[in-house]
Amino acid sequence: MNITNKTVLITGGGSGIGFSIAKTLSEKNNKVIITGRSEARLKEAVVKLNNVNYFVADVTKEDDVNKLVSYLNEQHPALDVLINNAGQAFVYKLSETPAYENASAEIQTNYLSVIRLIDKLLPVLKEKVEAAIVNVTSVLAIAPSHDLPTYSASKAALHSYTQALRYSLANTGIKVFELYPPLVNTEFSAEIGGANGIPPQQVADELLQAFESDTFDVRVGFTAQFWDAYLKNPDEAFKALNARR
Repeated sequence: MNITNKTVLITGGGSGIGFSIAKTLSEKNNKVIITGRSEARLKEAVVKLNNVNYFVADVTKEDDVNKLVSYLNEQHPALDVLINNAGQAFVYKLSETPAYENASAEIQTNYLSVIRLIDKLLPVLKEKVEAAIVNVTSVLAIAPSHDLPTYSASKAALHSYTQALRYSLANTGIKVFELYPPLVNTEFSAEIGGANGIPPQQVADELLQAFESDTFDVRVGFTAQFWDAYLKNPDEAFKALNARR
C-alpha cells in the first residue's frame, strides 16, 4: 500500500503508540489528524509534530463521534486511513474484584466505539481507490492475561470483528490491518509493568513496514513469537504468558 500523501485519522493519538504512529506517518508526507479526550495532551503532541491537526473527542460518546465525523467531512473530506488506537484497561483479578463495571468500560472503548466509528466512516473510505482501516488489538487478543481479564476479552472481540471486516471488504479498495502490540513502554501500560516493554516507536515502525508490504496481521515483537508458540501448543502458551506476570 502506498502510505504517502494520505489523510489519516488516529484515535488516542496524543500519546504512546498513537503519538508514535502520528509522528511516523506525518514524516511520510501524510496529513494526520489525532483525537483524544484531553485537549492539553493533544496540543502538546501537535507542537512536537509537523502536518498534524487535532480534534478533541471521546470516542465512547456518540455526540463527540458525530461532531468528529462532521469535522472530518468539512475539513478533511479526503480521509484515506482510519487507525483505531484509543483504548482502556483495568488491572484486577476475577477472584477478588467484580468484573462487570470494568468490562463495560473496556468493551465500550476497545470494541463498540471502534465499530461505531467504522460504521460512520465507511462511506467515505469506500469512495477511495485505496484506503485502510487499522484496528489496534494486543498480544492478549490471542490468549488472555489473568490480571487483565476483560481487557483481554475486549481485544479478542475486536480481533474477531477485524477478521470478519477484512473478509467483508475484500472486494473493495479498503485494506484492513490488525496491529497486535506486546507490552509497550507507555503511560497507558505503566500499571502493568510497561517500563519493561518495547518502545512505542517500534510499533509505529513495524506498522509502517506492514503498510508498505501489505502485511495485514502485524504481530509486533514478542507477539510474533507468542503467536508461533500458541499455534504449536495453546495450553502451554497460555501458561507461559501468565507466568510472566
